[in-house]
Amino acid sequence: MFAGVSCWLLYLGHGTSFVLSEHSVAFLSYIAEHTVGADSVKDFIAQDIFLKYMTFSADIVLFLLGTTGIVEVLNNNHCFDFIREWLVTRSPRRFLWMLSGLTFLLSANLDNLTTVCLMLSIMHSMISGDRLRMVFGSVIVLSASCGGAFTVIGDVSGLMLWERGLVTPTVYAAQLVLPCFVALLTVNLLVARKLPDRLEFVSTAALPYRGDDRMLPRVQRMLLLLVGIGGLWFIPTFHRITHLPPFVGALCVLSFLWVVNELCNHSLLGSDKMVRKRHPMALQYTNIQHILFFIGITLLVGAVCETGAFRNLAEWSIGPAGRIYVGSIGLGALSALVNNVSAMVSGIFLLDIPGEISTGGSEYAVNGNFWMLLSYCTAMGSALLPIGTFAGFSLMRLENVTMGWYLRKMSGKVLAGWMAGLLCFYLLAL
Repeated sequence: MFAGVSCWLLYLGHGTSFVLSEHSVAFLSYIAEHTVGADSVKDFIAQDIFLKYMTFSADIVLFLLGTTGIVEVLNNNHCFDFIREWLVTRSPRRFLWMLSGLTFLLSANLDNLTTVCLMLSIMHSMISGDRLRMVFGSVIVLSASCGGAFTVIGDVSGLMLWERGLVTPTVYAAQLVLPCFVALLTVNLLVARKLPDRLEFVSTAALPYRGDDRMLPRVQRMLLLLVGIGGLWFIPTFHRITHLPPFVGALCVLSFLWVVNELCNHSLLGSDKMVRKRHPMALQYTNIQHILFFIGITLLVGAVCETGAFRNLAEWSIGPAGRIYVGSIGLGALSALVNNVSAMVSGIFLLDIPGEISTGGSEYAVNGNFWMLLSYCTAMGSALLPIGTFAGFSLMRLENVTMGWYLRKMSGKVLAGWMAGLLCFYLLAL
């Protein structure tokens, strides 16, 4: 955020030259309709340039707040307790496939950071042995990256592309689901070869006191889960019908789920137990950091884009169809170091430039291969290192995973999965 704000302050310092070189026609129209003064350039930047980046950022942030609220309501009513029941098995390989499969499906509906926090807490409470928890935790992060990459609501990357009108939900999912699945399948096959023969669970001889977490019966918890997940799937349809921004659909689903939640918990409305259930804090702090980071990245990349630096790079980037693979892989490798959100925002602002898209051919048009490939490569590239995503940072903090251990045990497997999925994408695109 500091870098983003600083870049805009530097931009204002040289605002006249940037505005005249990049927005000369729009600026002349602006001063023709407004009183010319010493601050005309600053007013134009604030109203016609800066505001569009903040609007883009605000749309994403409001959507994330809505979906985070939905997950909080579900988690606070223990609607995800069913996952623990489904994961009970003594076979490490079966546990691996069930864990990665459930994470893959959940992250396609919830945002992948929330999914990772949820699945890590469940896995940690079940598995005995630090080494196994590190392996399974790494698989959770990768599964969430793959699952979140093939739907527009599963990750900020797909959501940004959808918000900019660069992809449509159905085509996006149809084109990416198989490459993401192949990538996850490859990594799981490599991980399964090194697993022990038997899985040891944490002893459950003396269960801790669970307090009021079983207040709702299974039927009501299942109802809340279906309303929440079904509502998230309905958001693209809501957008297609109403043409309102996606965050409106997310807030609509959240409000409806909240009403159902109040009805299910009506007997607790006047008790102190309901007060505690209305204020879950387990996931909020991490998501707020994620949101603030996204705002800072949007400001930073937007300021650089407005200098015209991206235009020169875009002229080189738009070329033969094969070049989209080079550019996407490069941004994917970059995302391992600077976070997948940073790489995705850079890629979108780099090529989503008026006039450039129309000359770049079908690869850069709506639902073009480049946007799908960019999303896939930044998702997989960010999993090469644990510092590539917020989910990876959560893994390092919760399971004490070190950079050296991840490089030795997981990075090679992730790279193999990335290349396998990339080959699948290339064959489908022929």
